[in-house]
Amino acid sequence: MTVPILKVTNMHAGFGKAEVLHGISLEVMPGGVITVIGPNGAGKSTTLNALMGLLKASGGIEFNGQAIDDTTLEERVMLGIALVPERRELFTTMSVADNLLLGGYRPMKLGDRQWRDGLDQVYSLFPRLKERERQMAGTLSGGERQMLAVARALMGQPKLLMLDEPSLGLAPRVVKEIFNIIERLRESGVSILLVEQNARAALAVADHAYVLETGDISLQGPAGELAKDPRVIETYLGSGKSKAAA
Repeated sequence: MTVPILKVTNMHAGFGKAEVLHGISLEVMPGGVITVIGPNGAGKSTTLNALMGLLKASGGIEFNGQAIDDTTLEERVMLGIALVPERRELFTTMSVADNLLLGGYRPMKLGDRQWRDGLDQVYSLFPRLKERERQMAGTLSGGERQMLAVARALMGQPKLLMLDEPSLGLAPRVVKEIFNIIERLRESGVSILLVEQNARAALAVADHAYVLETGDISLQGPAGELAKDPRVIETYLGSGKSKAAA
């Protein structure tokens, strides 16, 4: 039986005395794409921040079969967990290439002498970044900044890549490009936990999906089945464009 790369059991998290997550449980299988959708304020970003170690959480978090509840942010990074935050958080006064090289901290620290070779790999995924490698990150378009944020995370050779709203604020054409890249990442073997406001696109790319509402998992199942569920269609898909919020 395949062991989940990430197993979350009864996780509670929040800000001070304000609890946001009320005991959620989810799993990410090796090489799988899992998505969490839900309305604005449901706790989706809180989930990722708690898993990354940015927020204090209680409950069980296992990574590759190892309990990581008491590990620090840096320790989780070194284990192979990467988060691309909603705000992207690039070094705007540094070049594209320098932003990417900073992303190679983990393999460099692990003694991988070929860690710089990761540049060629991310440039093959993101040829537009290769064209702009000497350009300052702050001068990139919104779509290019999102590509750079994902590419920088990949430079760390993560085992689990967590994406927080990668399509937020992007034009439909660019959103399609971002999700095509997520499909290609699946082929590379990296596991992906995707939090996304665009429920239609997220369900199309994911293997399994969770619906998070007011801090609780209200629905879960194969993404293709959830995309046909009347409750999901009415609330998050509508008859046309996705109405799901962050």
